[in-house]
Amino acid sequence: MSKSAPRTTEFLDHLAADLHTLREVTTRRFRPLSDDQLNRRPATDKWSVGQCLEHLNIIGGHYLPTISRKLKQAQERGSRPAETVKSGFFGHKLIEAMQIPASEKPLKSPQQYAPSGSRLPRTVVEVFGRQLDELLNIVQQARSINANAVRIANPIIPLLYLRLTDQLEFIVVHLQRHVAQAERVLDASPTQQ
Repeated sequence: MSKSAPRTTEFLDHLAADLHTLREVTTRRFRPLSDDQLNRRPATDKWSVGQCLEHLNIIGGHYLPTISRKLKQAQERGSRPAETVKSGFFGHKLIEAMQIPASEKPLKSPQQYAPSGSRLPRTVVEVFGRQLDELLNIVQQARSINANAVRIANPIIPLLYLRLTDQLEFIVVHLQRHVAQAERVLDASPTQQ
């Protein structure tokens, strides 16, 4: 997002549009894949399409329940939406780091969030699609509260709490990064769709 504080509705509209795009890519490109296409790795040290999605499912499995719980708590407190989005220093830095293309700055995933090395079932795509839908629902619910005031703990740095606005943007940018990675794997495959 831009350096000036965006209006909350525009910020959430942008995230929702990005999520719809990711959902469309998932439906069009990943859902039709065979087990072999889903699990084909471009190299032994590179992830398959399925592993990219499994990594995102692991992250979503951690964050989405926590965010849903925090949203419900804010709604019960009677939180009202803020006019503009505020970004915290650390949230902004994490989002910036994730926006650097992987070809310029590859990032290592912490071991607890790395995909398994095993052959993945096609359900990994369905779980990913459901998590995208759940995240879209969370973005819609965030319209009714002050998302600047809700704090979400960072699992890697436990003392770091990000604003919900930063956390949502970080998750979407992270999704975009790994969906693009999965598309590159698919496009480089000898039997691409």
